Parts: sequence; structure tokens; C-alpha cells
Amino acid sequence: MVTRSIDSTNKVPTFHVIREVYDSSNAHERFEAELDKALEAKVDFIIIEPPRLGDETGRWIWVGNCLHKTAVASGAVSLVASLLWHDRPVIAAPVCALSLFCTGLYTVSWNYDPCCQYQVENNDSVLEKLPLTDVSSPVILGYNPNTKTKYLHRGFTFLSAALCAWQIWRSYK
Repeated sequence: MVTRSIDSTNKVPTFHVIREVYDSSNAHERFEAELDKALEAKVDFIIIEPPRLGDETGRWIWVGNCLHKTAVASGAVSLVASLLWHDRPVIAAPVCALSLFCTGLYTVSWNYDPCCQYQVENNDSVLEKLPLTDVSSPVILGYNPNTKTKYLHRGFTFLSAALCAWQIWRSYK
């Protein structure tokens, strides 16, 4: 994860605060709409005060990160297994299938969601410089473009799938 420092550039970071104000019966839907607007605007930091929305968003990001890391790790393991045991595709193929599954699920569910470009911010030096209100535990999202990591993710999966397919084809030839 790239750590953003507020003082490292001359650019003043943008932020959006989603306040926990329950003024109607559909307040949660309003919070979600406000979060969607902030995500689309690609502000540097989003401060989420409503605990339910913060927890849901944090879990969504965590699951996306888990799928991404599982796809990369299983793709790398599949590549290494394919290179070490080039005559036994049965070892690399199941791990490659896991990488393909995780990549497919990530692509369908997270790839086009603007939330996947944010990470939950835990860096204390960044957090103390943000305009945090008197909420006990807001969830802070930091913008972190992930284009390069998506290509890495897909690259490992594609290479491991191609190598596994070639091994399987070669073993049945």
C-alpha cells in the first residue's frame, strides 16, 4: 500500500466527510448516496462517521483486497509449481484454478466499483492531520489508484493459466 503524506506535495488533499445525521427514515440510503458521490469525485480522503456504513465499506474493501491478494499469490504459486514440476500439471492446475476464480470474481464484482481505488487509512501521521470530528471511530478511506496492481493481478493469472494449459496440452499430446 502506498502511504500518502499530506505534506509531501504542494497539493492540498481533498476530503469529504459523511456526517452521521439521522434526519429522516431513509438516512442510511442518503449516507450511501453521499459515499457514492465522494467515490466518483475521487477525493483524496473520505471520512465516514456512520458506523454501519463505515463497517460495510471497510468489509467490502477488505474482501476485495483478499480476493486480489489470493489471486496474485495463487498465480505466483502456480507459476513456480509449473516451473519446478513441469511434468506434473496436476500440482499447479488446482492453484491456477483458484487464481482464475479469484480473478474472475474480482473482475465481475470489484473491478468497476470506484470503492476498489480506496483503502482504509490507518497511518497515524496522516490521520492526525485530517479534520476529524468528535466521532469516536470514523472509518477513513484514502484514495489509492490501483491500475498497476490490477495489471499485475491479471498478469499473474494469465501467465499461470497459459503455463498450466500448455503443460496439460503437452502431457496429453
